[in-house]
Amino acid sequence: MLETTRTYRAKIGNHSQVSDDLDNCGHSASKLWNVARYHAQQEWDDTGEIPSEADLKRELKDHERYNDLHSQSSQRVLEELAESFNGWFKKRKNGDTDANPPGYRKRGDNHPRSTVTWKQNGIKHDSKHNKLRLSKGFNLKQHRSDFILVEYETRPDVTVENIQQVRVVWNGDQWELHLVCKVEIPVEDAPGDNTAGIDLGIKNYLAIAYDDGNAELYPGNVLKQDKHYFTRDEYDTEGENGPSQRALRARQKLSRRKDHFLHALAKHIVERCIDHKVGRIAIGDLSEIREDENGESRNWGKRGNKKLHGWEFDRFTTLLEYKAEEHGILVDRTSERDTSKTCSCCGRKRDANRVERGLYVCESCGVVMNADVNGAVNIRRKITQNPPTGDMSNGRLARPVAYLFNQTSGHFVPSEQVDCKP
Repeated sequence: MLETTRTYRAKIGNHSQVSDDLDNCGHSASKLWNVARYHAQQEWDDTGEIPSEADLKRELKDHERYNDLHSQSSQRVLEELAESFNGWFKKRKNGDTDANPPGYRKRGDNHPRSTVTWKQNGIKHDSKHNKLRLSKGFNLKQHRSDFILVEYETRPDVTVENIQQVRVVWNGDQWELHLVCKVEIPVEDAPGDNTAGIDLGIKNYLAIAYDDGNAELYPGNVLKQDKHYFTRDEYDTEGENGPSQRALRARQKLSRRKDHFLHALAKHIVERCIDHKVGRIAIGDLSEIREDENGESRNWGKRGNKKLHGWEFDRFTTLLEYKAEEHGILVDRTSERDTSKTCSCCGRKRDANRVERGLYVCESCGVVMNADVNGAVNIRRKITQNPPTGDMSNGRLARPVAYLFNQTSGHFVPSEQVDCKP
């Protein structure tokens, strides 16, 4: 059995009865965020350093706003702010000069509803009647034993047990629950002893190469289109008081669409590996992509840095790992160093081999192949020395099968099966 976590969305059945209490918690979370954001700015101005998560908790644990929420809920707000600051600082360090630090959560005199997280000490679960008792902070209690009693509804196939966290999320119209549960999943035997290599990229989100010589491309065009559409000027408006309501909704929708794309892609890749009897996947570890051969920070340019930050390769790899693990498939993160320069057929390394339109041409052995497929084959060889057993002809390698994301069905299908709109 595999022990892991799953997040289930749930509808609040008694929304009208608890909405005011949830509004108060959501507004309080925004106020605490702003207090902590101000403290962090002061620390940055005075010392040039960002306060750590531990520093924020120590400095603000006695603040009045901290006591508006259950202590663990307040801690989570400060953890999120620290994570946001660290993410911003890392982007700036890696050359993204357009990256902005986390902003304040306020529009005029109004504080927006922030997500509120309850951890185990603030939750009582009545699984028999599908009810949750969520603790209030001291300042929001009307009496000592005051709490929020939430009735929830999930899909019929979902069993809610072993709750680790409850997140209350404002979706733009109403509150909904995200229930993080610890679950045990039966682990299947590996589909076979074959291997596969995955090369992650920008134009093609990934290329995968199998033992039998088959290779597939998965373009990231849908992600690019969504990002372009939902970050247009009319959506991405932000003033002195933060992003507009329309901008917030656009960002939420963009995030949900990206989540669906990554989950669907990870699921599809696992299914394809099962078909090819793959028991082990090597995937490029892009943690080194921001460093050159001397370990110095590498600047990919203004547009390149932005693309890398928005593509979330690490998150996809994590999704692939846990989905593959359920089927007994092991995922190895391996270095991508020199995999794009090296010919996967003869082993010669040369920068000039990679030419325009994503083709890799080796002057030594004459092979012509898609450059991303060449990288995937090299990554696969990080975990096995066995050469591909199938057809490795130039035509087949240069024009591998491409799978596109069908937004109507929410699945990946061969490119010829995707309806092209005029």
